Amino acid sequence: MKKLLLSGLVFALTILSLSAGEDRLVVLGASYGKNVLAICDSEGNVLWRHETAGPEKGHAGHHDVHLLPDGNILFHDSWTRTQEITLDKEIAWSYDSATANGNEGRKVDVHAFARLPSGETVIVESGVGRIIHVDRDGTLVKTVPLGEGGRRKTRLMRLLDNGHYLVCAERPGVVTEYDPEGTIVWEYETGTRVYGAIRLANGNTMICTGSGNSVIEVTPGGEVVWMIEKTVPGTGIQLGWMTTLQELENGNVVVGNCHAGEGQPQIFEITRDKKVVWQFDEWDLVGNGLACWQIIEGEEVALLRERLAALEN
Repeated sequence: MKKLLLSGLVFALTILSLSAGEDRLVVLGASYGKNVLAICDSEGNVLWRHETAGPEKGHAGHHDVHLLPDGNILFHDSWTRTQEITLDKEIAWSYDSATANGNEGRKVDVHAFARLPSGETVIVESGVGRIIHVDRDGTLVKTVPLGEGGRRKTRLMRLLDNGHYLVCAERPGVVTEYDPEGTIVWEYETGTRVYGAIRLANGNTMICTGSGNSVIEVTPGGEVVWMIEKTVPGTGIQLGWMTTLQELENGNVVVGNCHAGEGQPQIFEITRDKKVVWQFDEWDLVGNGLACWQIIEGEEVALLRERLAALEN
């Protein structure tokens, strides 16, 4: 009986250890001299890569990236141009915020975007201070104004299930929820050059504070109920410029750890009790400038692997 119990425990622990990071792909875009768009497996092996444009005014774009349902990738490699690329490395769609829809001669830069099921692309135009929806022809469908007082200096934006926009403004360091008309319905000031935020399944908001070297979870009332700061407890992980976030179906959160230096993971998965169960550290591939990525799990992994395999045939 003891042998059976021991065997069962070993089996359970094996399954548990394989559950984090197994059957997972990472879509990423890295800047700061690496200038690469890539798809990797959970161990960091590169399955697909595309060399992108070099630095522009000291930096390349790569502040957001999205795998689309058809396997194409929505990305940018400059401050103004949002593009969709196929796995065959053909540009399927492109939009340049520098000149389109009234921006000629205006200072604009883009750090965040998304594709709606309708086919419209949502682009946050920092500087000019607006969120726009454009169709496949680049025609302006909708404009949502961003707030004043520094809220136009944006970083990441995420679409919420209620149709609102969750937008991070680097200065004054505030996370703002806008309704479809641009009315501010919720806001949290971090006091740092905040980068990314997501709305959790429990209704709270988790924030990567950028220069604050921390990740915090706040309630709708603004109470901080969970936090890691400077380091991850019980590990040697140092927190750098905290960027992208993603909540997994298992309740864990994956965190972007940019500019943390060599020897530190650029991405890690952490549990609610602050245990790190998966790390992504591919310095040679992404260096010190991996700000944006997307974790792919479940059925999407098989579909993406099939599409990648088809390229080799």
